[in-house]
Amino acid sequence: MTTPTRAELYGAYRPDDRAAPILRMNFIASADGAATVDGRSGGLGGDTDRTLMQVLRAMSDVIMVGAGTVRAEVYGGTRVTGADAAWRASHGLSAQPLLAVVSRTLDLDPECPFFADAVNRPLVVTCASAPAERRGALEEVADVFVSGVDTVDLTAMRERLTERGLRHVLCEGGPHLFGALWEADLVDELCLTIAPRLIGGGAGRILRGTREQSRRLRLVHSLVDDEGFLLLRYRSVEGD
Repeated sequence: MTTPTRAELYGAYRPDDRAAPILRMNFIASADGAATVDGRSGGLGGDTDRTLMQVLRAMSDVIMVGAGTVRAEVYGGTRVTGADAAWRASHGLSAQPLLAVVSRTLDLDPECPFFADAVNRPLVVTCASAPAERRGALEEVADVFVSGVDTVDLTAMRERLTERGLRHVLCEGGPHLFGALWEADLVDELCLTIAPRLIGGGAGRILRGTREQSRRLRLVHSLVDDEGFLLLRYRSVEGD
């Protein structure tokens, strides 16, 4: 086994068409399917997985997460630096991808690291029924746009992002947002790292939804590093 280089990761995960919209999920899970250790996903990762996360971020126009991930992971601002910043510049992209959070209730602290440490003013996607007081507080630190009435209309959200030129969306969690995007048939690719660990217990999976929905995936590639981390890239099969 030979750990893939950063350049090889760029080659393996490069979108087929930069002009075409794409929504990617990036997750890590243990060999027995656990998505977290002690309630957080960070404890599962390795060096190659962390490098891949930076590569995927560098390729994206917007990095999206659910409000639960912001709270559970103490999710801070993201910054593309070094070779990844150079890659963006060489491909005519903005200096940094936009950071976005999806929340129906806006149960978010305006002073948390997600907003306080953001390189650019983040985007908050919510629905019309969200509490007006919370919305007003978040409008001080982020751009808030409404999509849907009682729940967030994810299809309309993606259409609006595309209209703004934010075609390449990277979603980093959590399982509930993944489930909602999956049920709305909006997921184009799943980038999944399998960590060489067994967790056991009651840890959740990477996808949680309100109903079962079986859909086939096509394996684009598989890579493995010297520590035994397996990096998988899947593409959703249309019409399945």
